[in-house]
Amino acid sequence: MSNAKELKKDLFLEKKHGGLLFSEEELKKAFDFCEEYKNFLNSSKTEREAVDYAVARAEKNGFTPFDPAKTYKAGDKVYLNNRGKALILCVVGKKPLTEGVHIMAAHTDSPRLDLKQVPLYEDNEIAYFKTHYYGGIKKYQWGATPLSLHGVVVKADGSTVTVRVGEDAGDPVFCVTDLLPHLAADQMKRPAGEILRGEELNLLIGSLPFRDDEASERVKLAIMKLLNEKYGITETDFLSAELEVVPAFPAVDIGFDRSIVGGYGQDDRVCAYTEMEAVFGAENPENTVMCIFADKEEIGSCGNTGMKCAFLRHFIEDLAAPYGIAGRTVLGKSKCLSADVSAAFDPTFADVSEKKNNAFLNYGVSICKYTGSRGKGGSSDASAEFMGYIRRLLDNGGVLWQTSELGKVDQGGGGTVAAYIAELDVDTIDVGVPVLCMHAPFELTSKIDVYSTYRAFAEFSK
Repeated sequence: MSNAKELKKDLFLEKKHGGLLFSEEELKKAFDFCEEYKNFLNSSKTEREAVDYAVARAEKNGFTPFDPAKTYKAGDKVYLNNRGKALILCVVGKKPLTEGVHIMAAHTDSPRLDLKQVPLYEDNEIAYFKTHYYGGIKKYQWGATPLSLHGVVVKADGSTVTVRVGEDAGDPVFCVTDLLPHLAADQMKRPAGEILRGEELNLLIGSLPFRDDEASERVKLAIMKLLNEKYGITETDFLSAELEVVPAFPAVDIGFDRSIVGGYGQDDRVCAYTEMEAVFGAENPENTVMCIFADKEEIGSCGNTGMKCAFLRHFIEDLAAPYGIAGRTVLGKSKCLSADVSAAFDPTFADVSEKKNNAFLNYGVSICKYTGSRGKGGSSDASAEFMGYIRRLLDNGGVLWQTSELGKVDQGGGGTVAAYIAELDVDTIDVGVPVLCMHAPFELTSKIDVYSTYRAFAEFSK
């Protein structure tokens, strides 16, 4: 028996729970790390706010705006702000760019409700905003939930107004209404995806009429008057606005032991925060290290702020040009951790997962060799050699890690930005935090896993 036990210890793969492996000191570090992480979640509920937060932190840490005309030396810290919605943070390494760069790429957009371009209307003396949902959501989860409004309005004169309502003490919040059970017999016969339909996700914003004279749409007029007084806007200005509806509640601790963080937008701001902190700690890295905040991942990484666009390739070309190095030379030697979350095993819904290949809460950062759907469709599928490199990196750094897939074969699947970076001739693999309730207004992550993910990125950034 003892021989068999020794052989099993030497030869079998054994997953280890961080709660048993971490010392009290390590647990305290993990819990302390998540305090500022929760502040980040509260202040960064949109991609614009995440970029603003990161730029402010970066400048305090000595980062300056990138100048493509300059030749940078080891230790220099620069950032590139792409239209206020995507970002690159970069610390120049000691090795020449011909030996490649280390890239970490997360996205900071999350499923939400966007206002339509002509959103404001009145119906039976109640004022609403029309919305169009963004990303993959269960629409019924957004009803009867306190919601806040974030974004920008560009007025006719070109000036920009920032909107953030529903987050501060004393702020009003908003709500998508739902039927009471007593009258919902027909509604409950609908398929789950239509319990609340897209055109029923209307945001209730007011109910008091304009009182000074008789007119139609007096509630709408009263709301528009309030908006004009506060922001100086007219209804036409909604045509050039980006206004996002997100949950109004703050990030909090979950459980008697406070071991879990609950909050909106952890997919994928948990990876954005951990990679950002790793880059801030990279004072004199061997290879140049980069942290990317990308936009539009939840709708296919499209547009000029998504990972399909050329802003990463152009940045590397501009960084390498003063040295007379071609961008493709840098990219071909580079490595990337596509920093995105994985699905944590949920015992309540165990039948959708294949346990031997699923991520679990508290077992560390999750490594996903391939994503995609069914027959790995849409995946970059990292090579065995790069997977071996990641194993050695994490083991040598004492980082708690596990592997994962996104559910059973033919059950589901999904994609990340990995495929678009791999297409630039970069070795790429998905690395991130396991999440429960992914894409819901309230998502859950383990503090041990959040801290382990930061530690993985920190090892990659040395």
